[in-house]
Amino acid sequence: MLSSRHSPAHDKDGSLAESQLVKDDAEEPAEKRMRIENLGENDPRIFSTDTSSVDCMNSEMSTFSKRQLKRLRKKEKWLAYRPIKRAKEKLKLKQKKLHARLNNVKLGPSRKELKHSKMSQSNCKVRVAIDLSFDDLMNDKAIGKCIKQLLRCYSLNRRARDPLQFYITSFNGRCKTEMEKHTGYINWDVNFHSESYTDIFQSNDLIYLTSDSDNIISSLQEDKVYVIGGLVDHNLYKGLCHQIAQEKGISHGQLPIGEFLEMKTRKVLTIDHVFEILLEVTAGKSWKEAFMHVLPPRKGAVEKAETDEVLGRCEVEEEESTSQTQLQSNIDPL
Repeated sequence: MLSSRHSPAHDKDGSLAESQLVKDDAEEPAEKRMRIENLGENDPRIFSTDTSSVDCMNSEMSTFSKRQLKRLRKKEKWLAYRPIKRAKEKLKLKQKKLHARLNNVKLGPSRKELKHSKMSQSNCKVRVAIDLSFDDLMNDKAIGKCIKQLLRCYSLNRRARDPLQFYITSFNGRCKTEMEKHTGYINWDVNFHSESYTDIFQSNDLIYLTSDSDNIISSLQEDKVYVIGGLVDHNLYKGLCHQIAQEKGISHGQLPIGEFLEMKTRKVLTIDHVFEILLEVTAGKSWKEAFMHVLPPRKGAVEKAETDEVLGRCEVEEEESTSQTQLQSNIDPL
């Protein structure tokens, strides 16, 4: 008697699976990309609905408003499309790595190099703490954005040759719950503390970064702790970090953006932008270079030298226009 593993039916299925793998490997990247992009067009998971589940949910959904139903359907469609999106992202990354390998381009530090890029082995001893004590001032969407910015801070620090001494304080409540969706965070090379920064560091060592401060930070000191407010509020709570620093009696200061740049918007930056600027300055870049590299175009940042040049040109043109007007008035007959 033949075993199931050697049955003709199994051999047939196995040969089909093997031929499918060979076909997949033989496909060109462009063909693969087209096949993955077309997955969502005819995928029944996205556009079809299980009638039995709909019947069970009818009573619950009848209590939802039109806006809530719209959001629910949008979320369900996104969850169904997510595997297809991940497949597209993996293919794009694979093509990027292939292009880099063919052109001898280094995409970034290898995993082996990253293992040696630890805070304990870093030559940089500048300490940066992110204060997550603003749970009650953010809604769920803002909490999610805050955690995403923390993820980017960790990614930037992990890829740095000499990472900052990175602390996350008041790590509890809703922010911690949101972070727990990313299970790998427990292995991060980050100092997590449920306590406040005032309970971890000496008050004399603390400098709270806020754009509302009159104190300009000209250089970073290794014996100081630079505190970044972990608040995503879209300027709803203006001056809050400055107020907190004053109430707690700790030093405060702002980055020297105004000394080098003219901006169309307020000098309020996201958590990850402030962190990246500090990281680049400790790596040897000037403040001006760090600002120009990190600040997004929407900030409308322009170097002050260029601004002064434009103003000087306008003044010269205005003087020439005035002199021509006076000359014309002297020439014109009475």
